Amino acid sequence: MAEQRDTGEVALVTGGSRGIGYGIAEALVARGDRVCVTGRNEDALKEAVERLGADRAMYVVGKAHDEAHQAAAVERVMEAYGRIDHLVNNAGTNPVFGPMAELDLGVARKVFETNVISALGFAQRTWAAWQRDNGGSIVNIASIAGLNASPFVGAYGMSKAAMVNLSQQLAHEFAPVVRVNALAPAVVKTKFAVALYEGREEEAAARYPMGRLGAPDDIGGVVAFLTSGEAGWITGQTLVVDGGLFLNAGV
Repeated sequence: MAEQRDTGEVALVTGGSRGIGYGIAEALVARGDRVCVTGRNEDALKEAVERLGADRAMYVVGKAHDEAHQAAAVERVMEAYGRIDHLVNNAGTNPVFGPMAELDLGVARKVFETNVISALGFAQRTWAAWQRDNGGSIVNIASIAGLNASPFVGAYGMSKAAMVNLSQQLAHEFAPVVRVNALAPAVVKTKFAVALYEGREEEAAARYPMGRLGAPDDIGGVVAFLTSGEAGWITGQTLVVDGGLFLNAGV
């Protein structure tokens, strides 16, 4: 068996125990990074680290919007690995489905706390702990719901639109030492998105020119690129990863 490559770099992936987050962590480990994944479910995190390899990965349990958790995660990664080259803000929530006219404002605040404010908090702490003096990259996982109206997931879409703008703002302020970009995926087959395709996957996939929904490794590969030296002149961008769905937006 060939010896695994070691880039010497470290990534922190929030919401990394499963789905898109795990796909991202897997791609970064495969590249040769060491990775810390965060999430609320310790059993799921343990399983993720076992699959990623205990010599290549670690985890920190907590809720993304909890400032104490943000501080603890960054501190523990620095203690374990001594650096945080890449931050991937993937943690997110979408607890409501329905029209904006009936949206509970408390739920809207929760969505923004988890999807946007937590990303800013992790970025601030990672910047202060390592990236300000040493450089690196940040990738924020947004959504095509943040680029266009998406019926019945309005709060989620608003938060992802804010994530796009947050990425632009941080890219401007953190340049030239840290690059910041966003990804806007369409529907990816995960437990998080199951309500959007369960029982009608073929019908849902028919809308996509590529003929299928996304998979976590579709996103993982793009994040691996955006956090690599090959993307060294890319910052402040939102990359749509949607199987061509936007091509049919006017049809």
